[in-house]
Amino acid sequence: MIQETLTVLNRAGLHTRPAAMLVKLAAKFKSDIYLNRDGYDINAKSIIGVMTLAAEQGSELILTTEGTDEQDAMTELKALFESGFGEL
Repeated sequence: MIQETLTVLNRAGLHTRPAAMLVKLAAKFKSDIYLNRDGYDINAKSIIGVMTLAAEQGSELILTTEGTDEQDAMTELKALFESGFGEL
């Protein structure tokens, strides 16, 4: 299991388009992938779950990956966050 705290950098936060990008990327991995905000865990492969986080710019989320491809999942998802979901 790998955990890392990531910050939402893009101005609009995790609105529909970046949430969909996140879910689509997470879905390609076999590992379990979860996001946590303020003690609330959601499955990062669920668009409804990601949207319920209501993560605005500056939000800190804990990303957890666990499974056979956990390192690859963490690397790619972290890069997506760091790119501001293409909105920076």
